[in-house]
Amino acid sequence: MWQIKKTAALSSLELLAILKLRIDTFVVEQQRIYPEVDQNDQQAYHLFTTDPIDGTIIAYARVFIDQDDQLTFGRVLVNPRYRGHGWGNKLVAEILAFCQEHWPQRAIMIEAQVPVKSLYEHFGFVSQGQPFIFNHTPHVEMRYQAS
Repeated sequence: MWQIKKTAALSSLELLAILKLRIDTFVVEQQRIYPEVDQNDQQAYHLFTTDPIDGTIIAYARVFIDQDDQLTFGRVLVNPRYRGHGWGNKLVAEILAFCQEHWPQRAIMIEAQVPVKSLYEHFGFVSQGQPFIFNHTPHVEMRYQAS
């Protein structure tokens, strides 16, 4: 079951679990040194699902309107214990359903890590411009327009 909560609605244990998983994934595993928690966390919707047996977060992303007034999402991850079982696809599908429900006419702009660009292309995202380095990792801007 997917949960979608604003930051203030997260329990302290949920917030700690989310931040630990994000740091473990993006800072430790990917060896990217950058401020993992930023101003977008305060306004974001945090979308995640947990294992019904032990409560472990399986997959997570945050969705928000950025400083340029664009609908976006990021910090997309699947817990290493659950990779290889389609959770990335399920997560992106949930993100798109949530965005369609709340902002049906808005395009979605993301900065995708180049190695997972094909995941987003599968859902209809289109690359915009050339790859660039963001926080020591190749990214590409991608756009999605719901039909």
